[in-house]
Amino acid sequence: MIGVIIPAHNEAAAIQHCLASVSRAAQHPRLRGEAVLTVVALDSCTDATAAVCEGQGVMAIAVNARCVGAARAAAADYAIAQGARWIASTDADTIVPRDWLSRQVGCGADAFCGVVNVADWMDYPDAVRDAFAQRELVRDGHRHIHGANMGVSTPAYLAAGGFQTLSTGEDVALVSALSNTRASIAWHAKPAVLTSARRSARAPHGFSEFLRALEREVLDVGTRLLPTRALQG
Repeated sequence: MIGVIIPAHNEAAAIQHCLASVSRAAQHPRLRGEAVLTVVALDSCTDATAAVCEGQGVMAIAVNARCVGAARAAAADYAIAQGARWIASTDADTIVPRDWLSRQVGCGADAFCGVVNVADWMDYPDAVRDAFAQRELVRDGHRHIHGANMGVSTPAYLAAGGFQTLSTGEDVALVSALSNTRASIAWHAKPAVLTSARRSARAPHGFSEFLRALEREVLDVGTRLLPTRALQG
């Protein structure tokens, strides 16, 4: 069995699309009918996220930690207790492709680290999109780590100690621990996932904050390159 884990804090507006994409991935023919258990960790939710999960027929567990690391860990623990041999991790505002699970479990390594693309750049200037494209190198051998697109075998996950109770960077910490145990990691460009450029961050210093920091950097560079007359108005 494959376990898909998704942390969620007030994600009623986004998670339905995520769950639908995971459901499609679970039906990929290369999985040969292997069972897929999706576990959503409802972390201090006060909206209708639980109802959306119920409507989609996925398992939802309550976590009152307001900590993405704790939420991922709780979901992973539940999936492993149910017999999952592989843990695939994504986020509630992310859309995974149809071959997401089949490529992960077939990556030939103990763990998989993938890349992300942004689905909708919203009000971000084009310069931010260009800067992101330069930094998020979409090629095999990349060294990007995204909780929205990673997976790990259960034995490797347990040997590494699992997700740590961190409010941010729990994905980076897990990959570091996997490296310390000499687990093999596939750094593949495909399958990539689509994620949101929303400005309302769920985790401090997460992807949303990264994009806002990139915007500040780009705009600061643009300001410094303006002619003196333009700066003076």
